[in-house]
Amino acid sequence: MRAWLIQNLHSLRTALDRLTATPMASLFTILVIGVALSLPTGLYLLLANLQKISGVVNTETEISLFLKLDTSPEQARTLSNTLQKRPDIRAVRFIDREEGLRQLQANGLGDITAGLPGNPLPHTLVVTPRAPDAAGLESLAAELAKLQQVDRVHMDAEWARRLSALMGLGRDLVAMLAVLLGLALAAITGNTIRLQIYAQRDEIEVARLIGATDRFIRRSFLYFGAIQGLSGGIAAWLLISLAALLVQDSVSQLAASYGTSFLIAGLTWQESGILLATSTLLGLLGAYLAVGHTLRSLNIP
Repeated sequence: MRAWLIQNLHSLRTALDRLTATPMASLFTILVIGVALSLPTGLYLLLANLQKISGVVNTETEISLFLKLDTSPEQARTLSNTLQKRPDIRAVRFIDREEGLRQLQANGLGDITAGLPGNPLPHTLVVTPRAPDAAGLESLAAELAKLQQVDRVHMDAEWARRLSALMGLGRDLVAMLAVLLGLALAAITGNTIRLQIYAQRDEIEVARLIGATDRFIRRSFLYFGAIQGLSGGIAAWLLISLAALLVQDSVSQLAASYGTSFLIAGLTWQESGILLATSTLLGLLGAYLAVGHTLRSLNIP
């Protein structure tokens, strides 16, 4: 166990020496990996914040229930109280037909009803559902339309369907981009390892001649790839955090113009851990593939 630990520490130290031997080249490689990782991660974070915004907007979606003209105010209020108790409804607001007429006149549309013998407007219930998705809204609206006192239901859910479709498309694009850039990250790491092996060919041959095993030769390069991938993940995390910090002021001003506030949500500890673990594994994978192929091409077993 002690010998295994000493060998791994030696390989780790060798990998760090190789990384610091060419600081500028290593820095640029790490930055390239960081940028490649920050693109899908940044888009994921953007979608998460858009989902957060859409969740707030969706809870404010209203379904208007226009009751039959022969429905009394007492019956309308009773129905309002009944609907308020449903678990899928957040709030119900009762608009008396006289109040509706006053609102119509206040909006400058009083001339429309001026020549009519009576008030043509029905009692209205404005329902605010809890369902955050378009499918849930449509299901609730269809169920409410079957109520005996309800004459007509109005809900503009087309925007919700479009938003849901766009969010789904965005998630698919992020997944595709993550796969492509993940492959690019592995290729970058593999190419760096391959150049390292070619540059140290003589050293590797000498080490093999004095008894160095396959595992010993490969181990330091695997550590090098893992360290490079981890460093690229840290660079990506810093870039994303910096970008979120830079745009927060503009987002706050935009939200204030709409009379609200919004704070950009950064990566959670769990998401940050996944980012760093993924970048490390991709670096290790690129190193593993490059070491095996390059050593075989050099006839070094």
